[in-house]
Amino acid sequence: METWDAITSRRNVRVYTDEPIAAADLERILESGRRTPSSRNEQRWDFIVVTDPDQLEALSHVWRGARHVPGSAATIALIAPDVTEQTTRESIQYDLGQVTMSIALAAADLGIGSGHSSVHDQVVAREVLGFPDGYFCAWLMALGYPADRVLKPIRHPARRALTDVVHWGRW
Repeated sequence: METWDAITSRRNVRVYTDEPIAAADLERILESGRRTPSSRNEQRWDFIVVTDPDQLEALSHVWRGARHVPGSAATIALIAPDVTEQTTRESIQYDLGQVTMSIALAAADLGIGSGHSSVHDQVVAREVLGFPDGYFCAWLMALGYPADRVLKPIRHPARRALTDVVHWGRW
């Protein structure tokens, strides 16, 4: 798929087929996350890949918006340092936003859907994933082949018009 096609095809997918994701495809998606730019190239993230159905079910209890996780073929948990300094925390969140988009686009390029979820219950996340103290689970990226329709460029997305979003020179 061309880059533009991956961008225009990407959508939140929360219902998946039972088809597993090939190891090479999952590694390519993870590599795209690893290669994502970060503030001062600090790369303040770790990825925990979950494919076990029981673990996916348990992980779905971190937030009400994670109900799609048990149906995924794989879910990537984005783990980051838990810092209190606001500027650093915001920088980490920005970097994680870039990682999630890299993962979503790499997945779309392979015809794999993705659906993100925030993580409200850090106690459950730590119990399920086993990440160390001093870290938190920032986001989940569930992955799988879309059950409803294949990924293809969306001709008329439900988005604000470009003329409403773009301001040239000043507002």
